[in-house]
Amino acid sequence: MSNVKLAVIYYSMGGSNYQLAKWAAEGAKEAGAEVRVLKVPELAPQSVIDNNPVWKATQEATKDVPTATSDDIEWADAIIFSVPTRFGVMASQMKQFLDTQGGLWAQGKTVNKVVSAMTSAQNPHGGQEATILSLYTMMYHWGAIVAAPGYTDPVLFGAGGNPYGTSVSIGQDGKMVENVEAAVKHQAKRTIEIAQKIVK
Repeated sequence: MSNVKLAVIYYSMGGSNYQLAKWAAEGAKEAGAEVRVLKVPELAPQSVIDNNPVWKATQEATKDVPTATSDDIEWADAIIFSVPTRFGVMASQMKQFLDTQGGLWAQGKTVNKVVSAMTSAQNPHGGQEATILSLYTMMYHWGAIVAAPGYTDPVLFGAGGNPYGTSVSIGQDGKMVENVEAAVKHQAKRTIEIAQKIVK
């Protein structure tokens, strides 16, 4: 059993990255981790959200999910981020949350956190890899240890084979195109396995 504390931190407008976060939490719990699923603060005006039925439904469905804070980052041994791509980089809500962690960073409290990332986009080549890499660039500044899935399990190929982190395409119907649940759970378990070694 692992004694790793994992924060799964996500942003989700249409619900896809929330689902990825839930699968990651399940995989990590199966590996024995203590898990918190957390959303980052919303930046969009409520009037804009109210005019988008899918966005509004996601907001309602996740209203009881706690909002991530610096305390959660400090608490965690490992962090899995799940964020949609926006023009090839992470959504501004996630970027803003990470940008506000300068205090923790200055105190050295982001050092040796084991991190991994997942993403979604409307197209397989709609910036998914670039989005994950943009998040990892920040993590290098944190002194964090990136736990990318690589090609460590055949299940990853069925999910599209992204070695940087699980990524999924979202069809026009709002549903996931690839079946990525198993890949997400593998990525979470790998993150916990690496974090366990660091914690020791």
